[in-house]
Amino acid sequence: MIELTVNGVKRQVDVAPEMPLLWVLRDELGITSPKYGCGVAQCGACTVHIDGKAVRSCQSSISEIAGKLVVTIEGLENRDQHPVLQAWIEHQVPQCGYCQTGQIMQAISLLERASKPTDELIDQVMSGNLCRCGTYPRIRAAIHAAAAKKMAEK
Repeated sequence: MIELTVNGVKRQVDVAPEMPLLWVLRDELGITSPKYGCGVAQCGACTVHIDGKAVRSCQSSISEIAGKLVVTIEGLENRDQHPVLQAWIEHQVPQCGYCQTGQIMQAISLLERASKPTDELIDQVMSGNLCRCGTYPRIRAAIHAAAAKKMAEK
C-alpha cells in the first residue's frame, strides 16, 4: 500500500509502484480533472500540485509521490473564490476546455512564485501547457487579472 494525501484526504492505494500518478488519480481515486494528453509531460493537461509545485502527473510515479501532498483543481482552497478561477471565467478562457485544469494549476503555481508576472514570464512558464484551441491571449489576460486581484486583496 502506498499512502499519499490528495486534496486534503489521506488515501492508500494498492498499485504498482511505477504506476503514474495520473492513472492513480483517474482510475483508482476517480478524480478526472487531470487529463491524459501526451503521456510524456509535454502538453500539461495532467498538471497537478505536488507539495505546492506544478508537476506533470503522467510522468510522476506513485512511488515518488508517497507521503506527499497532491492537489488537483477540486482541492483548491476557496475554490469558488479563487482569483485564477474567477479570472478564467471573466476572460472566457476555455474554448473546448480539455487543457484548462492543467493551465489553471500551472497559472496558480506561477502566481505563487511571481505576484506580478511579465508577459515574457507568463509565456515562459505556461509554454509547457498546450492549448489546441489557441486561447493563449485569453490565458495571459486572465493571469494578469488574477495577479491584479491578488495584489488588491493584500
